[in-house]
Amino acid sequence: MPNVEKRFQTRMPYHVHKQLIQAAELSGSTLNQFVVQSALEKARSVIEYERVLNLTYNDALTIFEAVENPPEPNERLIQAAGTYKQEFGNESV
Repeated sequence: MPNVEKRFQTRMPYHVHKQLIQAAELSGSTLNQFVVQSALEKARSVIEYERVLNLTYNDALTIFEAVENPPEPNERLIQAAGTYKQEFGNESV
């Protein structure tokens, strides 16, 4: 992806603007730097939250049980493994 800068404009109430300027000054950055950095941190947080699998304790137990005591392969899985072996040989199966 090329390093291209994009412009972002927004409207906000005066009190919001005033708080953002105060926070930017306190952090030693410009308003633009502060807003972009804050938005980027929030974006990363949202993306990370969506990537993490959240399980209940019972969900985790179910997965661990299946990993430790996997069920016998069904006919479709056996056929899929056979197809894979024909296609790719015995490399990874």
